[in-house]
Amino acid sequence: MDETQAPWPPRDELSITGVRAIVTAPEGIPLVVVRVDTSTDGLYGLGCATFTQRFHAVVAAVEEHVAPLLVGRHPADIEDINRLVHLSSYWRGGPVLNNALSGVDMALWDIAGKRAGMPVYELLGGRVRAAADTYVHASGESISDTVARAGALVADGYRHIRLQTGGPGLGTYGAPGVAGSYPHAPYPDGWDVNHYLAVTPALFESARRTLGDGVELLHDVHSRLTPKQAVVLARALEPYRLFFLEDPVAPEHYDRLPAVTAASPVPIAVGEQLSSVTDAARLVQSGGVDLLRVHVSTVGGLSACRKLVALCELTGVRTAWHGPGDVSPVGVAANIALDVTTSAFGIQEAHLFNAATRSVFPGCPVPRHGYLYPSPSPGWGVDLDEKEAAKYPPETGRFERWAATVRRPDGGLESP
Repeated sequence: MDETQAPWPPRDELSITGVRAIVTAPEGIPLVVVRVDTSTDGLYGLGCATFTQRFHAVVAAVEEHVAPLLVGRHPADIEDINRLVHLSSYWRGGPVLNNALSGVDMALWDIAGKRAGMPVYELLGGRVRAAADTYVHASGESISDTVARAGALVADGYRHIRLQTGGPGLGTYGAPGVAGSYPHAPYPDGWDVNHYLAVTPALFESARRTLGDGVELLHDVHSRLTPKQAVVLARALEPYRLFFLEDPVAPEHYDRLPAVTAASPVPIAVGEQLSSVTDAARLVQSGGVDLLRVHVSTVGGLSACRKLVALCELTGVRTAWHGPGDVSPVGVAANIALDVTTSAFGIQEAHLFNAATRSVFPGCPVPRHGYLYPSPSPGWGVDLDEKEAAKYPPETGRFERWAATVRRPDGGLESP
């Protein structure tokens, strides 16, 4: 007997015949998708394994280390295969292995849905809501530009808007800056925390005055504050009733998050930089988060996040899965399946994919009036056109080059 095979006989002749990774970048952002093929012609599954910043490492993990464990296995053994991949590296966790695992895990769920003739969300127990309400991003060079763009999104039917506005030097995360704003500093294009702490409340004061009380407002700090600074900002934003304040501190300081969350008058959303399901579970159990927003592929896929969903339901924490442009449409479909099958749902981040991405991924989820609806098709309802995907090869080092520019005016590196 092959030592990689399960110690029980499969109930039929179906087996995995191949596992490979496809990388495409129709918006310049490398997206990694794992395809698992089976012995039945035309039956295959797709899973999101997108670790944009280290996509070559994920591809190598999938094809050189994980694939040999899977060929010959029955695709229905999702939980056993999940544990096998997790345990087989000995040193567990981390974004590379967990994205490889996630791609396989999601692909196996896709196959399960196709075999059953059901969308994945029905395999999870069915819907508790028709669709997932979403938030999108509004940013601009100035407060007035940002608020104007938010107003246009509200007119398009969005009810939750994340606001980021520019500033001197590097600007704020997610918004443009003004080059050379600190001409006498060692790094003239730096990001200044004191300017940021002063301007951000002014942004939300203007937005609330202009947009009114019927719109939910959100903001992403992107991990750039100390725990004390995070509390200062949260209290300054209290009058503007934010839906959530995202990633106020770096993951290196998550042991301080329970105190920050307890002191914050606005809900705290954290989790996209977590790289294991156990770290996410500890964050929920510690009281360090109000809304959990992990990157589903970085913690191990649908199977891992189903466990987190159950924990959130039992502890009163809500979900807000990571969903910007570095989550593939396959990953978005998984987000939606989780969103519509749990009472713990809080909000879903949405990205408006361009026409090229939609051509690469037939069935790509598209918001309608601010809602993302699950596909009624079996599996995820999202496919991958490899001929189209090949038109958009990824660029290595794009993120790394940008991260190297994120510095304070004194030249010190800042969290990107």
